[in-house]
Amino acid sequence: MIMTEKFKILGKFIKDLSSETPDVETYLFVRDRIAKYQLGIDINSKPLKNKMIEINTSFKFEDKEQSKKKSHFEIMYSTVIKVNEEVKEKKELEKIILCDVQIKIYPALEKALLDLLHNSGYPGIKFEKKVDFEALYKQRFN
Repeated sequence: MIMTEKFKILGKFIKDLSSETPDVETYLFVRDRIAKYQLGIDINSKPLKNKMIEINTSFKFEDKEQSKKKSHFEIMYSTVIKVNEEVKEKKELEKIILCDVQIKIYPALEKALLDLLHNSGYPGIKFEKKVDFEALYKQRFN
C-alpha cells in the first residue's frame, strides 16, 4: 500500500499582521522586558467546498503581566488545504488541522513573526524553543 499525504497545501498567506508600540517610552521599556514576552497560539478553521479547509493560525507575542507600557505583536496566517478523500474521521481531521499542517507552516510563520519583531525595533529576539504542536495536540485531547 502506498502511503499518500492526507492533505495538500493549496496556498498560504499572511492574512493580518500587527505591531503596536504606542510611543518612545513604551519602546524603551519593552526593549528591556521583551524577553519576558510570551507566545500565544490560536488555531481555527472553516470548511470550504470540495474537501477544502481554511486554517487560520494566530501567533500573539505579548506581555502577560499587567504592565501599563506594552507592545503588541500579532500575525494571522492562513493556510488553505485540500483533504484527501480517505480522511473520514473527525479525529483524523483535527490532527491534520491542529498538528500536521502547523508543523509544515511553522518555519514560515516563525520567520514572519521574527521579521515583524526585528522590523519593529527589537533585533535581538529569537524564539529559543520551537513550538511542539504534537505535544500541544496530545495535551488538548488527554
